[in-house]
Amino acid sequence: MGPPDWTSDDVDIERVSPARVYDYYLGGSHNFAVDRQMARRAIELWPELPLVLQANRAFLRRAVRYLVGQGITQFLDIGSGIPTEGNVHEVAQKAAPEVRVVYVDIDPVAVTHSRALLIGNPLAATVQADLRDVATILDDPRTKQLINPTQPIGVLMVAILHFVPDEADPASIVAQYRKMMAPGSYLALSHATYEGRPDQAGPHTELYRRAGAPLTMRSRREIETLLGGFDLVPPGVVFMPLWRPDSPADVDDHPERFTGYAAAGRRE
Repeated sequence: MGPPDWTSDDVDIERVSPARVYDYYLGGSHNFAVDRQMARRAIELWPELPLVLQANRAFLRRAVRYLVGQGITQFLDIGSGIPTEGNVHEVAQKAAPEVRVVYVDIDPVAVTHSRALLIGNPLAATVQADLRDVATILDDPRTKQLINPTQPIGVLMVAILHFVPDEADPASIVAQYRKMMAPGSYLALSHATYEGRPDQAGPHTELYRRAGAPLTMRSRREIETLLGGFDLVPPGVVFMPLWRPDSPADVDDHPERFTGYAAAGRRE
């Protein structure tokens, strides 16, 4: 059997995609058997894993609302993944209808569905590119149509930099984006960590490696390094539920169990 009718011929249905695995964790249906197999094995190792990804998604929504509240009216969502409820443009445009959003992902399934979702929305578009190809992303006609480089921008790198190995120098990649960001811009990110649940780090790193999607968990100090050149927004680099929760009731008694840090920084 070939790919289902909601995808395209250039999709490799035998290769694991982090975007499609993430879609499965969130209860989506745009994933293949190879993605579901890996996700189920990960959940067997760590039954709370779907809750971790839901906390990550909740951070994304809070970060978008915060940045809109700071006057940000254009977003670049790097590694945006497959559309699910509560996308950046939905959250941002609910708060400020004039907000413009460019989604970027390398996965063709994510791009196909993003473009279908955005039909009729002239203030949002999707670019298919690798996050390391900064020039390609910025020079794309879709980006140029919606993003004004002279104005502050919100760059989102949510659950993506842990797929960049140390040898690819993720700090230098972030620095390339920082250079193009006008003063007053913000970067918001989340990142997997071995701190909090060190017992889960080894098995999950090995599982992702064997699946062809290597994962590099990093410490709080290493994640702070990624944000070099930005002024951290309080409360700094913290476990995801602790980053500006909507209410005290939303804070878990053991936030470290979510094994992901979240942060945002402002470019002066």
